Amino acid sequence: MPDQRILLRAEDTSVLIDLTAGRLPAIVHWGSELGELTAADAAGLAAATMPSPHANGTDQVSRLAVLPEHHTGWTGRPGLSGSRRGVGWSPKFTTTGLTISGERHEGPESVEGPAAGGVPLATYGVASVETAAVDELSQLGLTIRIELLSGGVVRMQATVINNGADDYQLDDLVLALPVPAQAREILDFAGRWGKERTPQRQPLGVGTHLREGRHGRTGADAATVLHLGTPGFGFADGEVWAVHTGWSGNHTHYAERVYTGEQVIGGGELLLPGELILKPEQSYTSPWIYAGHGIGLDAVARRFHRYLRSRPQHVDADRPVTLNVWEAVYFDHSLPKLIELAERAAEVGVERYVLDDGWFGGRRNDQAGLGDWTVSTDVWPNGLHPLVDKVKELGMQFGLWFEPEMINLDSEVARAHPEWVMATGDRLPVEARHQQVINLGIPECYAYVKDAISRLLDTYAIDYIKWDHNRDLIDAGTQPGGVPGVHDQTLATYRLIDELKAEHSGLEIESCSSGGARVDLGILQRTDRVWVSDCIDPLDRQQMSRWTTQLIPPELMGSHIASERSHTTGRRHDLSFRAATALWGHLGIEWDITGANDDQRAELKAWLDFFKAERGLLLRGDLVRIDHPDPALMGHGVVAADRSRALYSLAMVDRSEVNGIGLVRLPGLDPDRRYRVSPVIIGGWPQTRFLPSWWSADRPYVDLTGAALARVGIQPPDLPVEHAVILRVDPLD
Repeated sequence: MPDQRILLRAEDTSVLIDLTAGRLPAIVHWGSELGELTAADAAGLAAATMPSPHANGTDQVSRLAVLPEHHTGWTGRPGLSGSRRGVGWSPKFTTTGLTISGERHEGPESVEGPAAGGVPLATYGVASVETAAVDELSQLGLTIRIELLSGGVVRMQATVINNGADDYQLDDLVLALPVPAQAREILDFAGRWGKERTPQRQPLGVGTHLREGRHGRTGADAATVLHLGTPGFGFADGEVWAVHTGWSGNHTHYAERVYTGEQVIGGGELLLPGELILKPEQSYTSPWIYAGHGIGLDAVARRFHRYLRSRPQHVDADRPVTLNVWEAVYFDHSLPKLIELAERAAEVGVERYVLDDGWFGGRRNDQAGLGDWTVSTDVWPNGLHPLVDKVKELGMQFGLWFEPEMINLDSEVARAHPEWVMATGDRLPVEARHQQVINLGIPECYAYVKDAISRLLDTYAIDYIKWDHNRDLIDAGTQPGGVPGVHDQTLATYRLIDELKAEHSGLEIESCSSGGARVDLGILQRTDRVWVSDCIDPLDRQQMSRWTTQLIPPELMGSHIASERSHTTGRRHDLSFRAATALWGHLGIEWDITGANDDQRAELKAWLDFFKAERGLLLRGDLVRIDHPDPALMGHGVVAADRSRALYSLAMVDRSEVNGIGLVRLPGLDPDRRYRVSPVIIGGWPQTRFLPSWWSADRPYVDLTGAALARVGIQPPDLPVEHAVILRVDPLD
């Protein structure tokens, strides 16, 4: 294949791809916009950034490909690991084909000849670059796709093909992007059930920072987005490169610095031993690896948000206010109680009503019934029709809870088909939450689960599924041999969701997994929101929502107003703090409002009315998060795309070590425009001990320029701990 270089440019991002000497595609530059380049410019940059020989190294050096190759002398993590019983374990690929589709740019005239090394340059905007390669000796084919998407997101994917006459065992396939030496600090996430996406930082030294997810699902402790940036980077400052593995099964994220000084970040699927044996002519396609670059974490987050919002299937901003009944009734499915709850919900302005766990089979508690997807005649002698009809009569959508990937041993389906339980060896996996995993990789099992759900969707007017997944996949094999099945289970789940949505127009599905244990761009290519956490204590949700939006925009993030006393932590909070926290996502309620008094219901309705009036801004604005030196304050907001309006939240999440936390800057506005900043008053005056001088009863606002608000800031009210205030910013011209 002739030598070629390709420049991709979109939304302040440039990617220069090198395809020379028959090697796999390598990245010369990924990051800030380079402007228009000639072929000579590209050749000069490629020469200037080529790794240099070093003492005690290989005599020849080459640029690292996006699928790193051991044969080049790279001693870091190889991109492809596998063999034919120990043979062909270090392939050497030669590129044989190139396909480019997208927005071709007519840049400056290409200069070829000696100055450019005879290598032409093609320039594109949003585009896809696909290269084909082979290794005749290893009898493997390889396809690599590199795409620049809306928002400036880069994504990569690879397919390996077995061209041989015998089996090839694939052990690992990862893709990686180069990151410059000034990026030496790592930020990724940890967490647990009820406290997902807890940020953690550390320096990158020589070696590998490896995050493996072995839960069989994304995991509450998932890295989610792995960032590598200039030390001390924040929401608005510092150069940051980030990567996300868009896969809902076992997976990896990693950052690596080798002794020569080269650095990469990347990821891929984590394959269990013997999980993928490619028969002759069979292939494997990796998950998409997504990457974003920007100045500050907010810039990286906005790249992901803009890409997701550009998709044709993306939800609109008019997200229906939802009530989920779980914390109101748990397993006590009394029709009169549920109808009363629906009536109270409609009165305050709820638009979607979701019936949670407990409606099917023998499911009177969490120890039985999973897998028996038929309406319980004991609890629902007339089926779900009385409740569904009432919900529809009240003008609301109806949603229903399922856990299609799980099974209780105390169920009719488990008794009929014990071989459908995922297991390995001569034992059952250790139980978790009294349940096991049902094997969707078995065609008959898949058909049973799909048919059962489809019958319910055909019988009742169901608009929405809360799709849960409440345990890790341990010993997840296919009986009787116990061959690992996490990969097939993940693909079967994707297919099941895709087919149900294709066959039931307008159906929305939420990804819930013990709360927030399945938040990734693999599941979100086919679902319409995620449940951030089973913990909706507003104090904990301040942190979890703040960092969940590092990957996904607010409209994909289930965010509910909690009960006065938190189900998971036991803390008590005022309605104002619960609502002011929940407002910044797809708003809902998780609270028995039949027990609320008139004043509480009136205040709740006012909060829902405010959300409805502002959801176009709340769920389509640009995310901004406030860097403040005092960790007691947590601030964030959304700014209209044209920077005409904004809403900000200031929350006290701890006691400060000083009496006053100082000025708070409000970023993201037009620096040359004048704005009025005023508090949002819902349910009475916010609980503050002292008001700043600009905020008085007769004049509760201040007028300033966007530059003054971003560079100087304002004095916030003196809020008690676990209280928040919302500020609205409106234009004066």
